[in-house]
Amino acid sequence: MTDPSAASPRHENTSKPLSSKTPPAPIPLSILTGFLGSGKTTLLNRLLKDPAMAGTAVIINEFGDVGLDHLLVERIDDNTVLLQSGCLCCTLRGDLITALEKLLRDRDNGRARFDRVMLETTGLADPIPVLQTLIAHPYLVMRYRLDGIITTVDALNGSVTLDAHAESVRQVAVADRIVLTKTDMDVSADEIAALRERLRRLNPAAPILDAAAGDASPAALLDCGLYDPARKIPDVARWLAAEAYDASQDEDRGHHGHAHHHDVNRHDASIRSFSLTADRPMTMATLEMFLDLLRSVHGPHLLRLKGIVAMAEHPDQPLVLHGVQHIFHPPVRLAAWPDADRRTKLVLIMRDGDPRTVRDLFNAFLGIPRPDQPDVQALTDNPLVPFGSRME
Repeated sequence: MTDPSAASPRHENTSKPLSSKTPPAPIPLSILTGFLGSGKTTLLNRLLKDPAMAGTAVIINEFGDVGLDHLLVERIDDNTVLLQSGCLCCTLRGDLITALEKLLRDRDNGRARFDRVMLETTGLADPIPVLQTLIAHPYLVMRYRLDGIITTVDALNGSVTLDAHAESVRQVAVADRIVLTKTDMDVSADEIAALRERLRRLNPAAPILDAAAGDASPAALLDCGLYDPARKIPDVARWLAAEAYDASQDEDRGHHGHAHHHDVNRHDASIRSFSLTADRPMTMATLEMFLDLLRSVHGPHLLRLKGIVAMAEHPDQPLVLHGVQHIFHPPVRLAAWPDADRRTKLVLIMRDGDPRTVRDLFNAFLGIPRPDQPDVQALTDNPLVPFGSRME
């Protein structure tokens, strides 16, 4: 990871662009996911009828798999149609990168007009590879910005699905917004309450919206990324929601001070969501070493990492991080701290990982001593003895 330039032209909050021609602002992209039968198509139909969704390009897996036919008014080419709402809709039959690049070419050449993209995954899809594509591709990362992940959960079958399918658990765990569907069908209030509690334990930070009650509107689902679209400045507190992870950790601590995980299902039990905080700034070299060891040891299990870091070299310009498994978005240096809180805050969502080993690793790099644990010098001298290492 290299030290990002504060003059990076692709972020709205940074200094003047490097050239006289201002590059286009990154296009917000939302991922709509959820297991088979969870109501993604119904939600997408409802969203596309809302005037607020005009100017949206939609990527779906196959037209034949979704009930959008009544919205189609004009076919542009073999895999692109214009919807009555004004949205442009494309099929995804193969490569996601190809589909996203095609949209950009059509937009740049004046063949299409849109200012937002909604990408619907298949019901069996793990959203992690989609996230990796968006943050790792050198061109797409300049032209698109992840706005958020929306996950639908069926109130009728959600608990059974979470029990049976690890993909559904990951879809919930990495979500920025969770939409609970079919609550108006034959399901009791107690069942809904139990499912809500289960979802909250899997993902403490994501708001749970009731589709049947009209909660899942574009205003509630969109613009949940790092930047406040109205003010064009970062809203780090909303994006991180670190306090939600802190509160969840406090609730899970028993009277002996140990963390207790109440989820009895093996898929749920494999997910750990937690936060790390630090009062003292880190040097860039220290941050790079910590992230390198985190990725090398826990990378396969790191579903998502988000954070704001106080840097010793630039105390007034914090660094924003976003990573998925081994892959990290190019770090963004903010022009200033967004509020009075200048602490480093990281939130992590892991599968089959122990938060204590990550926290011990983090504290070692911060120079916080712990008995019988390597300090930062020991880690620097011998990085092959990290915390929590194991054979895959």
